[in-house]
Amino acid sequence: MQNIWNTLPRPFFALAPMEDVTDTVFRQIVASCAPAHIYFTEFTNVDGMFSAGAREVTHRLVFSNKERPIIAQLWGGTPQNFFDAAQVVQKMGFDGIDLNMGCPEKKVIKTGLCAALINDHARAESIIRATLKGAGTLPVSIKTRIGYNTIETDPWVRFLLSFPLAAIIIHARTVREMSSVPAHWDEIKRAVDIRNEMKKNTLIVGNGDISSYTDGLTKSKICGTDGIMIGRGIFKNPWIFDPHKQLTSISAKKKLTLLEKHILLFAKTWHNTKNFQIMKKFYKMYISDFPGASTLRAKLMEFDNPEDTLSYLGTYKKMTN
Repeated sequence: MQNIWNTLPRPFFALAPMEDVTDTVFRQIVASCAPAHIYFTEFTNVDGMFSAGAREVTHRLVFSNKERPIIAQLWGGTPQNFFDAAQVVQKMGFDGIDLNMGCPEKKVIKTGLCAALINDHARAESIIRATLKGAGTLPVSIKTRIGYNTIETDPWVRFLLSFPLAAIIIHARTVREMSSVPAHWDEIKRAVDIRNEMKKNTLIVGNGDISSYTDGLTKSKICGTDGIMIGRGIFKNPWIFDPHKQLTSISAKKKLTLLEKHILLFAKTWHNTKNFQIMKKFYKMYISDFPGASTLRAKLMEFDNPEDTLSYLGTYKKMTN
């Protein structure tokens, strides 16, 4: 099987994995606006995949061919489960596997997992090796940060580059910094320099504070990354992967029509298995920068099901035409 990372343009643009955001529904919406070059699932817990509560986890691995190429992002604590999960993911037809070593959520890092692995190279190594073994021909990447309490780009990146990884995706902040300070893009450039010095083929992808397609291109050129990953920036513009479209140039009617499409696809895909409240975090993305937007958002927050929400939206569009 061909390594999907090697087929992407340079620089490529990726949609970041985000919990309760980048499910199959949202990825399809983004693909219908302006496709990313590569997509990631939500964080999928390998320990949960092989537990009695597996149903609560495996919905994160639902995808369609509209979302290709697609990478399954995994996290957890048991190497054997990473091996088994990698084999499952391979059989499901994913294009690659990504290991979450960057999530800074307190309840997760308290267990020594995700970003806490930056401080536990032995455990990180056992997880990486188990995944590589289970993945077969699927490429394995890692999404991480530049340190835990302090910046540790050099030792951490050198450690990761000692493995045959397809890509390292670097969020340019430490765990302690969360998202409260500007991203340290100079550290991403340092990671690129380390990769080049070590003469490795692993791709380096930069992540953090990308506000537009043009901004991503500029940062990639300055830092020498192979790709750019966009996370929160998608909430400001679902067309962000189109270099020619800015959200301010999109009409209110088009934004609301896209919101209706999102709600319909959410209802069709999940059939009440997901709480409709999740949809509400997307409202500001569609309902902004036009007269009456804040009032409309407040009104839609009152509805707890897709039927009432769509009915009100339909009436609103007719009244404002």
